[in-house]
Amino acid sequence: MISGKKIYYVPGLISALLIPVLFWYLGNRKLNEPIPNVMDMGLPAKLNDKNYNYSFESLRNWNYQKIIVQPNSAKNNSKFHVSKLKELQKRNEKETGIEFILDNNNSYGDFASILNDFHIAKQETYGLDLDKTGHLFATVNYQDPNAKDIEYDCLLCNDTIYNEYKPTFFDNTQFFIMQLPKETFYLIFGFLIFLNISMFNIKERFLN
Repeated sequence: MISGKKIYYVPGLISALLIPVLFWYLGNRKLNEPIPNVMDMGLPAKLNDKNYNYSFESLRNWNYQKIIVQPNSAKNNSKFHVSKLKELQKRNEKETGIEFILDNNNSYGDFASILNDFHIAKQETYGLDLDKTGHLFATVNYQDPNAKDIEYDCLLCNDTIYNEYKPTFFDNTQFFIMQLPKETFYLIFGFLIFLNISMFNIKERFLN
């Protein structure tokens, strides 16, 4: 006959209350961590007679529209910068561009904001004049409207085309687990310890 003895599942209750709190606390800390970003700028080779035409010196005397970037104002004027860049691209005039004038009073945020404006406007050609002015230049990648498309031979003839790879459920699960922060594995390990302790206590109570 089964007795009416009550079983107090204390360890399980503690884990049920504690684990969600730990997930919430550590999860928020992970999301609030600053994400390091890297700005990649290519440094030119030392200027000489051989690479003169591949440096900014050959573009220095182009017709540039000058835009003075006031300190800590580039982000607020982002829409204006993007509109000017798109106008430049639309005109498609040879040897033209925009010169964003920066000085020592401008911040890193101003510099990064203008580079972001280049990305938004899909400005493909631009450069930083490190030698003399320190200004950012957006140049026109002139497209000849009268140019004719060059006809090429068949590029895919006699090639083998394979079906696109589609990841399986196992692949997606494995990728998801690899993206989890290490704190998650600590929580899972702690939960398993609490679970083992709880099952051991239940077994002892039944035996007694």
